[in-house]
Amino acid sequence: MPQYLYLHGFASSPRSAKAQAMRSRFADLGLNLTIPDLNQGDFSHLTLSRQMQQVSALILAQPNPTVLIGSSLGGLTAAWVAQQAPITERIEKLVLLAPAFAFLAQWLPRLGPAQLDTWRTEESLPVYHYTEQRALPLHYAFVTDAQGYSDDALNAEIPTLILHGTNDQTISIEASRAYASSRPWVQLVELSSDHALIDVEADIWQHTQTFLKLDAR
Repeated sequence: MPQYLYLHGFASSPRSAKAQAMRSRFADLGLNLTIPDLNQGDFSHLTLSRQMQQVSALILAQPNPTVLIGSSLGGLTAAWVAQQAPITERIEKLVLLAPAFAFLAQWLPRLGPAQLDTWRTEESLPVYHYTEQRALPLHYAFVTDAQGYSDDALNAEIPTLILHGTNDQTISIEASRAYASSRPWVQLVELSSDHALIDVEADIWQHTQTFLKLDAR
């Protein structure tokens, strides 16, 4: 039996509504869903690379195959973890909820040149953390690290389900459409929702349960 890992989104935590709803659904089937805290107690020094290292260590620490479920930046992290040579053969399937493909190209322009220059110069930017419900400083290394990753390099042929809202104003569904269009092993399901996907939780579970072939017990 595979282990199931859920990777929460940016400025979020294992306590997020989506994470806990998914954990409850798995528990109803007698299955454990592990939700690591990707903040690691130090949100300020968060990077995509650090998240990948943390998740990779969890996968390599046990012998069973892994199903990775990721939301937003957690979805992008899941895709990159699965791309790593020592990890790919251990990943059974991917479920990506509004994955943050092309996220720098979408996020940085919203900050504007002045704020971006300030971040680069001062090396820290206050970012609202949804679980902490307050602004926390994020080091500019978050950007420079992410710039080292190109979505074009994600080509591991792992069965993948993407669930993305057509009204997503944070990560455009066009990013997922472009990703799925050139990868025949990817199934994209478009939902009438926004980035949070809170109002389509039942739909998310239905598609996830079918894709992962999780039978009620």
